[in-house]
Amino acid sequence: MQEISVHDKIFYPFLSEEEIYKAVKNVAQEVYEKFTDDVPIFVGVLNGVVMFISDFLKHYPGDCELAFVQMQSYQGTSSTGEVKKLMDLPSHLVENRHIIIMEDIVDTGNTLEALYQMLENKNVKSLSIAALLFKPEAYQKELKVDFIGLSIPDKFVVGYGLDYNGLGRNLPSIYQVKE
Repeated sequence: MQEISVHDKIFYPFLSEEEIYKAVKNVAQEVYEKFTDDVPIFVGVLNGVVMFISDFLKHYPGDCELAFVQMQSYQGTSSTGEVKKLMDLPSHLVENRHIIIMEDIVDTGNTLEALYQMLENKNVKSLSIAALLFKPEAYQKELKVDFIGLSIPDKFVVGYGLDYNGLGRNLPSIYQVKE
């Protein structure tokens, strides 16, 4: 892997395809062990979760359902602090069901908290959180992230679904911004 340029920034290799693959597979197995006897609904947060949830489902051996929401809280390389709900879930889909929120990355937790509160008000049976990447140094919320693929430093990353102003999502590896 070589350095890449996305818009006006340079990024260097951070996580290889192999490291990501292993983390995704481990998260899928951990979630399955908790919900072996149930049919959970995985709720992906668009757009960044697409690659993670796609690979996750390939490794999830049990029955499951899938739904998506769309939230927005980033502009450029930093959180705006304001979370906008762009696409919601119908209540009848999630009522009395085990819901696992699927996130590509959890940093401040603003988006996660907003989504958690939205789902919590829909009379779900249980609510869990699974994230491919978690930034413990940036996390500002009390919610427990139940399943974590990899903990990473508080640096901006692109690739594997993560973008910088719309670009970089299609990269199979993850790159960290060069400061």
